[in-house]
Amino acid sequence: MDIATIIGLIGGGALILSAVLLGGSAVMFVNFPGMLIVLGGTLAATFIKFSMGDVINSIKVVMKAFRVKMEPPDEIIKQMVSYARIGKKDGLIALEKEKPADKFSAKALQYLSDGYDEGLIEDMLKKDIRLTIQRHSIGQRVFKGMGAAAPAFGMIGTLIGLVQMLANMADPSMIGPSMAVALLTTLYGALIANLVCLPIADKLSLRSQQEQENRSIILEATVGIGRGVAPMALEETLKIYLSPKDRKKVEPEKKKDKKDKK
Repeated sequence: MDIATIIGLIGGGALILSAVLLGGSAVMFVNFPGMLIVLGGTLAATFIKFSMGDVINSIKVVMKAFRVKMEPPDEIIKQMVSYARIGKKDGLIALEKEKPADKFSAKALQYLSDGYDEGLIEDMLKKDIRLTIQRHSIGQRVFKGMGAAAPAFGMIGTLIGLVQMLANMADPSMIGPSMAVALLTTLYGALIANLVCLPIADKLSLRSQQEQENRSIILEATVGIGRGVAPMALEETLKIYLSPKDRKKVEPEKKKDKKDKK
């Protein structure tokens, strides 16, 4: 569970609700016609822009913003170096017994244990990374599209409310409800876009970038293992992906290698 996303959504909603309650009754900020205009319009525009499958898949992708916690790159490097040791000591066939939780790592080890050509392994894993990024980008585009549509329909609701208000100037009882629609739809659109849709789209983009970096590490490590690169040399190669500060976290692996040699 990504606690940062939960804190952001709940914290932002709580702050806005607190401001509403401190200023008076929250009931005055509830307007069902305005909600229908913004929510209904945003969903309608989304289904026009994207296919039904894309919208449904984006819901699955968005769960990454809440549930998935990316494994640190230094941990992935340690894991891949340990696989390199196993392959060097017992042969690549021994990697068949390893069952990593990550599906991409499991697939890479399966290719190695099955004796696939290293060039073929590299091509297949690169294609997997490329297609995964493509699928994730669709989910990001869906939420960015919703973030763009919500304020636009908020403005449409404002125009509808103003038209209704001006058309009923002779009836003072209609001015208040019409003005409420005019103002609240703009508020609803801004909240949906800036508190929900656009932040989630950015979080999905960050998740996709992190996943791409992790899989690039796994890809390079897999190719290195297939070529028979020594574990220590592989470790030094993979540490390039880390910041100077994080590289120190992998140092214990070097000590282990020295002990193994003794």
